[in-house]
Formats: sequence, C-alpha cells, structure tokens
Amino acid sequence: MYHKALHTLVKFEYLLLAVLVAMFYIKVGEFAWYWLPVLFLAFDITMIGYLFNKRVGALIYNIGHSLVGPGLLAMFYVFTLSEAALFIALLWLFHIFVDRALGFGLKHPTGFGHTHMTAPAKSKKK
Repeated sequence: MYHKALHTLVKFEYLLLAVLVAMFYIKVGEFAWYWLPVLFLAFDITMIGYLFNKRVGALIYNIGHSLVGPGLLAMFYVFTLSEAALFIALLWLFHIFVDRALGFGLKHPTGFGHTHMTAPAKSKKK
C-alpha cells in the first residue's frame, strides 16, 4: 500500500511539472499552445530502436527520454537566446514529464514494459 501511494505521488509530481512546463512554454516562451499536442508524439521516434532488438531499443529510447538532452538544450538557450532551442527543449521536457506522469519511464533492456518506474513483469510458470 505504501509503495502504491509513493508511486502515485511521483506520478502526480511529474504531472505538476508537465503543467508548469506548459505554462512556461505559453506565457514566457510565448509559443502557440497547439504545438504541445501536435508535436507530442514526435519524441517517440526513439522507439525505432526496438526494430533492431530490446537492448538497442532501450538505449535509443532512453537517449530520447532522459532529462539530459532537453537540459543541455535549455542551457544552450541560456547562452545563445535561440528561440528554436527553447521551443524544442520545452516541448521535449513536456513530453518526458507527461510520459512519466502516465507511468512510462526509462526502459530496461529486458523489455519495453520494464522501466525505472515499474517492476519487471513476472514470468508465468508452465
């Protein structure tokens, strides 16, 4: 029960972060709100690695769903004031936070359903 409550709290925190990023995107970045849903799935192109195998899939997916990429892009924005960098960084952060609010996380090479936010699926005994 305690574990479920913590899991719910973490998902709520990610939802709160997604809302905060969306507000920053619209109010501070002054970008059109409709790009958030329109480009939301663009970051899931990283699932293409699963066409090769689970290990490659997890690696490529995790590169695209780690906070490192949008964090570096946001730092690039700070030094260059590139609106394109801010636009992409905020969209990317929004995508990651919504994914994690829904319970998706960084993938383990054991399979797509095993993430840093979930336990691996138990194998069925024959």
